[in-house]
Amino acid sequence: MAGKRNPWGKPSGGSDGGDDGGSGSGGDVPGSDGSGDDAPPPRGPRNPWLPGGGSGGGSDRPRRSANIEDIFKNRGPEGPRRSGGGPGGPNFRIPQRPGGGSWFPIALVAILAIWIFATSIHFVQPREQGVVTWLGGKYYRTLNPGTEFTAPWPLQTVDIENVSQIRRETIGDGAENLILTGDQSLVDLSYLVRWNIKDLVQYKFELEDPNETLREVAEAAMRAAVAENDLDTVLSGAGRETVQIRVRARMQTILDAYQAGINVQGVDIARTEAPQQVIDAFNDVLAARQDRERSLNEARRYEQQLLASAQGSAAEFNEIYSQYRLAPEVTRRRLYYETMEGVLRDTDKTIIETDGVTPYLPLPEVQRRSRASQGPTLTVGPAQPEGQ
Repeated sequence: MAGKRNPWGKPSGGSDGGDDGGSGSGGDVPGSDGSGDDAPPPRGPRNPWLPGGGSGGGSDRPRRSANIEDIFKNRGPEGPRRSGGGPGGPNFRIPQRPGGGSWFPIALVAILAIWIFATSIHFVQPREQGVVTWLGGKYYRTLNPGTEFTAPWPLQTVDIENVSQIRRETIGDGAENLILTGDQSLVDLSYLVRWNIKDLVQYKFELEDPNETLREVAEAAMRAAVAENDLDTVLSGAGRETVQIRVRARMQTILDAYQAGINVQGVDIARTEAPQQVIDAFNDVLAARQDRERSLNEARRYEQQLLASAQGSAAEFNEIYSQYRLAPEVTRRRLYYETMEGVLRDTDKTIIETDGVTPYLPLPEVQRRSRASQGPTLTVGPAQPEGQ
């Protein structure tokens, strides 16, 4: 093994303790004593981790051992080398056109054209309208149903709304909503407001929050309408209809004064009941009122019957009086006979008055004998006292 060198450039048999791979003080290696001789440096394999690491000849740089810092140290003017690229990192470039120009201007123009097309053409449906504003603030014009063109965003902004859709706002649903009536009673009431947009420009620009304004106007109108009626009117069906009509008219008047651009289609009362704290007493009051109404209805029915009977009797008397004025004697006799017939119809005794004698004519007995002669019949009647 004499004369052989290890891969790191040191003699295989040397005992030099230097660890710089060529700068040690061993005397067996020519030119290593630092005496300034112009002898060539030792040849042999270079450190693979250093620049030019496999070349063993032609280099007059001193060889040294590997250092961990050398692995991460920049080994060129443009930084460390990376896998897959030359010195200075990967050299990535945008593909060029066949003529040698760049694709970037064409891509930029295409993106700009798509952006202008997408933000300048608007398709408004038949039941919709749109509001165009400059830079999102100043009103410019209104878009009607159809295809409309505007300046691209953000120069002009378009806000499209369905103006024919019936919208609903529920008030008092799921929560207690107590309202004072005209007779100082409390009623828990919930209702539904149906509305749509009448003027889109006013709806967008006149009020800060149109929906909240609608709720407040509805509550104010309902409280005013309920305060004009007593509790019975609010709870009854006819009274409820009256309250709904008044609330709608009052709401429309207030919203038109605000220029809210809202059209109130109708108000529907969903629930009218007493507060939970007094519900038992309220039910008792309702039961008593129902009993009163039933008694009043019976009295009115009896009154109508008596009135009809009296009117019939009065009409009959007037008819008889008109006949009496035409023939007094005939009418007088007729009235007498009809009266006696009505009196004697249900009696079984008949008395005939003659001069000096008052005979008794047993008509019931004669009638019984007549029926007995016609056939056997069973007749049950009151017993006649003797001597009659």
